[in-house]
Amino acid sequence: MDHPLVAHKLTELRDSRTQEPTFRLLVADLVTLLSYEATRIVRVEEVSIRTPMAPTTGTRLAEPKPLVVPILRAGLGMLEGMIRMVPTAEVGFVGMARDEETLRPTTYAERLPKNLSGRQCFVLDPMLATGGSLAGCIEFLASRGAEDITCVCLISAPEGIAHVREFTEQHHIDCTLVVAAVDDHLDEHGYIVPGLGDAGDRLYGLID
Repeated sequence: MDHPLVAHKLTELRDSRTQEPTFRLLVADLVTLLSYEATRIVRVEEVSIRTPMAPTTGTRLAEPKPLVVPILRAGLGMLEGMIRMVPTAEVGFVGMARDEETLRPTTYAERLPKNLSGRQCFVLDPMLATGGSLAGCIEFLASRGAEDITCVCLISAPEGIAHVREFTEQHHIDCTLVVAAVDDHLDEHGYIVPGLGDAGDRLYGLID
């Protein structure tokens, strides 16, 4: 997303001197900006209302409500920013962890409707590195009938984008990706360079 405010807030996020409380606020602000673009194709319907002056018609979000799905744990830090923009959305979650040796994701928790047919889903994951976790979540949503999935990420690596693109094309899944920045590459440990470090640790601290 090419916008001066996005670039400014992202620079503050990247700075290693930015402390946890400020980091959390910046993430929420940045996600609100990203969600403006992510919801550009959200479904709406015409509605009749009355202003203090006269009857008129307007627009409101259509049913069923959009579903916001943060990937635990770092995706939770993005939820506030998304809900600011779409306060009537419903919220589920998927817990995914990356095996640091194989770099493959495993699902350890979920709270989602059993049937997602006809639902627009917005997945929140701050770092699109290898793409394994995001592709795993997309596959999980698609297996429950989701056909319209938008993923919102703060920073991505070219390798992760390529993986998600290949996966969604191979499985014929309609998926849109909205990111604040595409960085240079992944290092040998699967971390984005220059990146911003571990988003979960910077949001919530180190948990051993």
